[in-house]
Amino acid sequence: MRRRTVAKLGLSSLLLSATGLTLPAQAQDLRTITGGFDVGPGGMPGNFNPMTATAGFTWLSLYFEPLITYSAELDKFVGLLAKSFEMSADQTSYTFHLADAKWHDGKPFTADDVRFTFDLARNAASGSNFAARLSGITGVTAPDAHTAVVKLSAPNAGFLDTITKVMMLPAHAMAAIPVADVARNAWWSTAPIGTGPFKFNRYVNGQYVALVANPDYRLGAPKVDRVVNRYFENTAGAVAALRSGEIQFSYVESDDVPNFRADKNFRVIEGNSYVVNYLGFNQEVPLWKDVRVRRAVMHAIDRASIIKTIYGGAALPANCGYVAPAFVPAGLDPYAYDPAAARKLLEDAGWAKINGDKPITLITYYNTPQASNVMAAIQAMLAQVGINVVPRIVDVPTYNATVYAAKPDFNAFPLVYAGLQNGPDPSGINIGLNEKQIPPAGANIMRVRMPTVTSAFDAALAETDAGKRPARYQAVCKAMNEDLPWGTLWVTSRYGVVSNKLKDFTWVPAPAGGPYDAHPERWALAT
Repeated sequence: MRRRTVAKLGLSSLLLSATGLTLPAQAQDLRTITGGFDVGPGGMPGNFNPMTATAGFTWLSLYFEPLITYSAELDKFVGLLAKSFEMSADQTSYTFHLADAKWHDGKPFTADDVRFTFDLARNAASGSNFAARLSGITGVTAPDAHTAVVKLSAPNAGFLDTITKVMMLPAHAMAAIPVADVARNAWWSTAPIGTGPFKFNRYVNGQYVALVANPDYRLGAPKVDRVVNRYFENTAGAVAALRSGEIQFSYVESDDVPNFRADKNFRVIEGNSYVVNYLGFNQEVPLWKDVRVRRAVMHAIDRASIIKTIYGGAALPANCGYVAPAFVPAGLDPYAYDPAAARKLLEDAGWAKINGDKPITLITYYNTPQASNVMAAIQAMLAQVGINVVPRIVDVPTYNATVYAAKPDFNAFPLVYAGLQNGPDPSGINIGLNEKQIPPAGANIMRVRMPTVTSAFDAALAETDAGKRPARYQAVCKAMNEDLPWGTLWVTSRYGVVSNKLKDFTWVPAPAGGPYDAHPERWALAT
């Protein structure tokens, strides 16, 4: 073999050895795409159960698929495992016409799988994050093998958005698993099967997971042999791996972007994160019962300064859960930076007796250097008005175990710095604020019980006239701004960096990593 060919194969051969995959004897090169697909906000190494995942759908959708997904522009729904669908006139029945697809073990995908998946996903005993969101389903019927009908008790404007993240599951492979054992079953990380362009191959705890091409994929065989997801503790490690050529893609922070923009070997992808970052006030602790304290927190934080100096201007201040003009009414309180006003509010509320200078844990799963700087800035600004917060950065599994615990220690998370999807569909943040979504039903981890907020969301979700929905979500925004269930901070831009060696690659800065119409079977490597 010529020296140049040996050099070309060097990195791929090392990767091959690391993943335990076998290179066909006739192959002259490895067609392997390696990326840091779970780097960034909410990255969750090792969680392969799409019903419990809160992020990482860019990766999960390589081998699992939903009925429908978003277009790559995030502006409409497109069919995936459902080649088409229609909604009844009263918006309480959805009929899905299924694609001719097969599971990775060769069994046909049918309407029985759709029924099985929805029944499992709406059963809280399965540990599903979708239980509350799908509680309006009254039944799923299968008129024939390629038709599934989902019926709702009432119209739900967020239903289609929700099911873009409900990955179809194989009834024949999972029916024998007791529902109570589904959430943490070894099946997810050892032998899962989906319908996507890649098949699960191997997972090495905390290091990587490898997928191999599905040659029988209905939309065409993938153009590479395998895709590997490398795990990194933070973006700094991923950035170093990008520069060295070990990986071809990763999410990066905004302060990494200028150097990559200047490098002709990479392409920077930029877009709206559709995630609102917020300080969550745990309503189960007495600290935040008085709205004047919550308003003091908002006035104490110089959001404009943080956006300018830490995010480099790549964010918009949020005065409620939304920044899109259609959902933001006039007359909102901008909560301008005003430490004096903050101190006065705290004095009027009796902060000295409520807490004084006792330390308050501020917990987050954001573990990047940029996020650490944000936390430090918030800590310093709150200290100036007499609120003593102590940041605690944990990994996503620890965070989720803390905030979703069946018997939570509320003193362990009196205050959180987190983010939640606020688009492309505005119904996304309902799960974090509606009283009906308090765990284990949903993601209202701050245990918010505010009638004005819940009723505003309920009205928006029940609105059947699309033309009236923006006004409904303006009412949500107004209630959030007045009652402050969260201290909303900003909506950032999100960035990915792709090596120019990676061709026909689609990545969208979508909330939770998507999913969206990425067509991974088309991804290729330059020859």
